[in-house]
Amino acid sequence: MSERHIAYDPIYNTVDRDNFDALIEVDRYADRTDAFDSIIAATVDHFWDPTDARYVDFESEPMNLKEETVMPRDFCIELKTSIADELDEQQQIRLANQNTRFVLSSILHGEQGAASLSANLTQILRDPGAMEYASNQAREEARHVTGFSKYISTRWGPPLRSGKTLQSLMNEIIRSGAVYKKLIGMQMLIEGLAMGAFATIQSETQDPLLRRLIQFTMSDEAFHHKFGKIWADRTIPQLSEEEHEHVEIWAAEAFQILLFNLINAEQKQEIYAEFDLDWQWVRSAILEAFTETDRRRDMTKNTNIFRVLIKTLLKCGIITDRTRPLYQAWVDMDELAAENDEVAGADVATLAMEELKAINSGRQKMGPRYRTD
Repeated sequence: MSERHIAYDPIYNTVDRDNFDALIEVDRYADRTDAFDSIIAATVDHFWDPTDARYVDFESEPMNLKEETVMPRDFCIELKTSIADELDEQQQIRLANQNTRFVLSSILHGEQGAASLSANLTQILRDPGAMEYASNQAREEARHVTGFSKYISTRWGPPLRSGKTLQSLMNEIIRSGAVYKKLIGMQMLIEGLAMGAFATIQSETQDPLLRRLIQFTMSDEAFHHKFGKIWADRTIPQLSEEEHEHVEIWAAEAFQILLFNLINAEQKQEIYAEFDLDWQWVRSAILEAFTETDRRRDMTKNTNIFRVLIKTLLKCGIITDRTRPLYQAWVDMDELAAENDEVAGADVATLAMEELKAINSGRQKMGPRYRTD
């Protein structure tokens, strides 16, 4: 079975990346779906520019990272273990902030992955409407790259390198010829991770600048999630048993890779070296302090990144009795099934859109770079 052809709705048909001739066939232009028109039209409502201080003023909220933490200290799991006993007060503050730097750097790399994937989809999607949506998303992901690059640069300097787990998964997704891997892997799994992380950071950060950046980013991501949901609604019910198993098993394997490796101490060796901490000892200390029971308890929180992933896969119809026990070991699947389909942080995204409409209305009246000073 060819992974490339697990698609039943023609709006997800693809051509070979190097076959540009297929994209200028005259019959193709009339085969435009209207499935994404509402998402495309809404783009103007959540437009924002990370280089324009009217949206995000990177000079407005200075922080002394030697004395203040961007996130509360309990956001740094290492400081809730015996590791904290090895560090003085200033080292604890620095470790907390370096941990946040790692999380935001991972988000930045994920945004770059999403930008590259979206651009890749514009090269292979045959339907002009689907291609237009992918082009819009590529633009939005590119501004997220700019926004998080500027934030990290403002607070720390350069970002930290990507963890091997995220890097490997993104490589598989972007290089794959299978559209289902691109949409499940990026639009559902990695975007789902991001929305869960954004919801947590937005509600808990002690940095108003980061909160504002996250709010506007979430207004975009809520629409990106819808693109994947439309694919699932139109494709999953049509799959043969063999195809569904193929998709479901891949999604479960990807979930497990993220669950057990994404925030593993091995991924943060670069940080621990600053404090002369051996990453294997750090991993042992974390495992000693936090059991699987603790992890399950954390997954009861609506914004827990892995709970968000499971809910996304369940609501899209990807999880069946085949893999349900794997997820049931971590969350109450009946409870998830009873919840509405709303993605984590949707309320924040809605409020951000209202603010953006007001800014954009004034921007149109005053000109593209108007300043009151």
